[in-house]
Amino acid sequence: MLKRILVVAVVATIAATISHGALAQNQNEGDAERGRVIAYTCFGCHGIPEQKNVYPTYPVPKIGGQTESYIVSALKAYRAGNRQHPTMRAQANTLSDQDINDIAAYFVSLHEGDDS
Repeated sequence: MLKRILVVAVVATIAATISHGALAQNQNEGDAERGRVIAYTCFGCHGIPEQKNVYPTYPVPKIGGQTESYIVSALKAYRAGNRQHPTMRAQANTLSDQDINDIAAYFVSLHEGDDS
């Protein structure tokens, strides 16, 4: 009987650990619909064809068509100060990890032909 209880306890612990990991993974997945709302300000620069930035002067990069991992990495690098651009750093500083994942999911969900 004690052996049976021990086996059930071990199995329950393993199942709880696995389900907790799956839950944590789901929380890190991006929500494209939520990202659409958050990314609205991104279009102020990234949605204008041939837009140039004033410090320094260079074309604003296209976000549509980028990979999710690239967008996440870039936004986290701006937020950490590892990429230097005053506007992007200010924007990224307002974003949580979940916001970044949601924004990335949204841009990845766009059709490749978009000008965003």
